[in-house]
Amino acid sequence: MFGLAVVFGGVVGFALGLTGGGGGVFAVPLLVYGLSVAPREAVGISLASVGGTALFGVTPRLWHGEIELRTGVLFAVAGMLGAPLGNYLSSWLPDSLLLLLFGVLMLVVAWRMWAKARKSKLATGACPAASESEPDRATCQRDEQGTLRLTSRCAVLLAVVGLLTGVMSGMFGVGGGFIIVPALVLFSGMKIHRAVGTSLLVIFLVSSSAVTSYLLAGNQLSLEITAQFLVGGFAGMWFGGLLAHRLQGPTLQKLFASGVVLVAIFVLTQSIIS
Repeated sequence: MFGLAVVFGGVVGFALGLTGGGGGVFAVPLLVYGLSVAPREAVGISLASVGGTALFGVTPRLWHGEIELRTGVLFAVAGMLGAPLGNYLSSWLPDSLLLLLFGVLMLVVAWRMWAKARKSKLATGACPAASESEPDRATCQRDEQGTLRLTSRCAVLLAVVGLLTGVMSGMFGVGGGFIIVPALVLFSGMKIHRAVGTSLLVIFLVSSSAVTSYLLAGNQLSLEITAQFLVGGFAGMWFGGLLAHRLQGPTLQKLFASGVVLVAIFVLTQSIIS
C-alpha cells in the first residue's frame, strides 16, 4: 500500500509540475479506485496533497521571480472565499452523484484544454496592449513592459474566475490549476510558463482554505496516506518541471487533456455501474 500511494502521489506531482494544474483531477480517482478511499475522504486527501505539492513547486519559482504575485493573490483570495462554499455543497451530494459530476467536469476540462492548445494565444500569452488600435476590446491589458493594468473591470473578471475555481476546489478536491492556467493566459495575457508558476501559488492558497473548511466540518483525513502522497508528489513535481522546459505549451496541454479523458471515462463508467 505504501509503494502504491507514493506512485499515485508521483502522478499527481508530475501533472502539477508539467502543466501547473490537473493534479487533483487524477488524485481523486486514484484514491477512490486505486486505494479504496471513500469519495468524501478522497476529496480532503486530494486537497491536502495537491496543496502541499504545489507549495514545494512554488518555492523555487518564487525565488527566481517566475510568479506574478499581485495577480496570483487576487485569484487566491477569491478562490479561498469560494472553497468553503464548494465544500458545503458537496456535503449535500451522495457519493455516487459526486463522482458522476466529477467525471463530467473532467470531460469539459479536457475539451477546453484541447481547444485552447490549438490557439496561438495559449502558447504566446498574447493579450492586446493598451496602445493597440482597439484598446477597449480586452478587459485586462498590459503595458509595453508586460505589466498588467489592474483596472476595476479586470480585477472583477479575475476575481469571479478565482471564486468559481475555489468552489470547484472545495466541491471536488481539485486544485483548479486546469482552469487557472488558461484563465491567466487568456484573460490577463500572462506568458504560459509564468502562468504555471502563478497557478501553483493559487493552488496552494486555495487548497489550504479548502482543507481547513473540510476539517472544520468534522470530516476525517488520513495523515498516513496524505504523507505518502506528498512524498511521491515532491518527486513527481521535480520530474514534471524538468520535462515542462523541454516541451511546448500546446503539446503539454494536449497530452494532459488526453489523459484526463481516459480517467473521466473510467470514473463515469464506475459511477454508473455502481
